[in-house]
Amino acid sequence: MPGWPITLDDVRAARERIAPFMSPSPLYSYPTLDAEIGSGIHVFVKHENFNPTNSFKVRNALSFMTALAPDARARGVVAATRGNHGLGVAWAGRAFGVRTTICVPIGNNPDKNAGMRALGARLIEEGRDYDESIVVADRVMRAEGATLAHSTNDPNVLAGAATLSLEMLEQAPDLDALVICVGGGSQAVGALTVTRALKPSMRVYAVQAEGAAAAHDSWHAGHMVTLDRADTFADGLATRSSYAMTYPALRTGLTNFVTVTDAQIADALRMLLRTTHSLVEGAGAAGLAGLLTLRDQLAGQRIGVVISGGNIDEATLRRVLAREI
Repeated sequence: MPGWPITLDDVRAARERIAPFMSPSPLYSYPTLDAEIGSGIHVFVKHENFNPTNSFKVRNALSFMTALAPDARARGVVAATRGNHGLGVAWAGRAFGVRTTICVPIGNNPDKNAGMRALGARLIEEGRDYDESIVVADRVMRAEGATLAHSTNDPNVLAGAATLSLEMLEQAPDLDALVICVGGGSQAVGALTVTRALKPSMRVYAVQAEGAAAAHDSWHAGHMVTLDRADTFADGLATRSSYAMTYPALRTGLTNFVTVTDAQIADALRMLLRTTHSLVEGAGAAGLAGLLTLRDQLAGQRIGVVISGGNIDEATLRRVLAREI
């Protein structure tokens, strides 16, 4: 469709490229989770925290890397991240023997930093947040001739993210709606691309952290917004900007876009720990937090949510379990 960043054919091509490197992630339902949510809602949980690197971002990186020309691979790849995108790029780089440089802000999640280094990435710690790390990555790209693997503004990255929604529709074709967390928007645009092509009746709702709500505010304002700060413990959502490649699709396609507080994300994280008994990070719990906010609208329906990642560091997990967030 005109102006849409990717097509269903792009998604299917990405799935073919990444299939040799990862299996489809499971989609499970949990009666205890349904009971806690109430309102007759039946929830299906997409376990992207079971992927290599424990995040959906490995899909994005594999889609990007498998589409990269050999001469570009030889020059290396650079990315900016709060962690999961960088882990995916480093993992894909190791798989293909590509030199990777990952730019993270100072004070980034130490476990994610350690994971990227263990995968062989060169780590550059500079800047106060993700948006400043993008500036650092752009500098590296220009100085070294590396190819930028942007976490959002790249069609192959978006196509990789969309493969998880394609799997969800195949695993549970009678879903009524999806509630998807948004940082840059790759996951949500992927969901919109797949549902518009295969099941137009399915609604897609988005949720963002209240303290990092640039995409949410842009959607409601009708134009792209950049904020001064991104304050949330859910580091995968901590962006200050909306993005040219995802904003138009989000604006056109979403049924609704809500925000949740860090306290609501922490409540959802604890609920997922109790009911799924698998490790969840803040961004991974945001979809469920959004579902709880939208509970009255979604009563009696079959809803898909995504645990987008499980890379929470020990210190943050202890704070969540101690109800300090």
